[in-house]
Amino acid sequence: MHSMTGFGRGTAASEAWQATIEINAVNRKQAEIVVQAPRELSALEGRIRKSVLAIVSRGRVQVSISMERAQGASPAIRVDAALAKAFHNAFIGLGNSLGQPLVPNVADYLRQPGLIELGSGEIDAEEAWPVIEPALDDALRSLAAMRESEGNHLKSDFLVRLETLRGFTGKIAKDAPARPIRQRDLLAKRLRDAGLDLDPSDERVAKELALFADRCDVSEELTRLDSHFAKFREYLEAAEAPGRALDFLCQELFREFNTIGSKSNDSGITQTIVEAKTELEKIREQVQNVE
Repeated sequence: MHSMTGFGRGTAASEAWQATIEINAVNRKQAEIVVQAPRELSALEGRIRKSVLAIVSRGRVQVSISMERAQGASPAIRVDAALAKAFHNAFIGLGNSLGQPLVPNVADYLRQPGLIELGSGEIDAEEAWPVIEPALDDALRSLAAMRESEGNHLKSDFLVRLETLRGFTGKIAKDAPARPIRQRDLLAKRLRDAGLDLDPSDERVAKELALFADRCDVSEELTRLDSHFAKFREYLEAAEAPGRALDFLCQELFREFNTIGSKSNDSGITQTIVEAKTELEKIREQVQNVE
């Protein structure tokens, strides 16, 4: 199990360039990859996304790429051969027009704007990829390790909180068998106190009292809660990303606790339900960080 939050950093260098890559990941329902890099590297964005998605299935991941010239690297010199040829031909053509030979010398070439230029520092994407790729791999390994470590902490916390929830359901289950009968007898007493002379042996009265008692029965909800707890633990051990499944189970657990609360007319059980839902809300908040 992995957390969706994490950070990774990687560096690599060649004779010409040094690449530094930082990756920040936060929780998000879907996978969202954002690449911040020099515009010359836009052609590499597809490869970068593919590498990230190989280890990330959910969350917002920001990849920041910084490129610097390696220390001691000579700046590139660009010679515009086409411009030099055109300049030469223009000189020859001018000489022919004047009827005398004109041949440009070295100084003439050097004075020509744009003929010889120092490299502007622009990055060639394909030449940069052999430097970027290992830096990216290093950053992704660091990110994956942090996400796994955080995921293990979350897993341990979930297991402790699940046992706390089991304790709450145990308190409810302890009194569950006697509750329907107690509620039935309480209703019958209230009817008598209200001056309604009902015969408990009357078939219709007995049937209504039984239906009321059945509506107070929470045994099915307790059974489903136990099933959800077991499924929750199973998902925690799953190799694949269980975040969505855990979030769904939290909703189902809330539903069962709410149903028990609505069926109960006991202040003690109501307090237990409030405590259980408070603990469950803490689990649900943490589940939002699970991939």
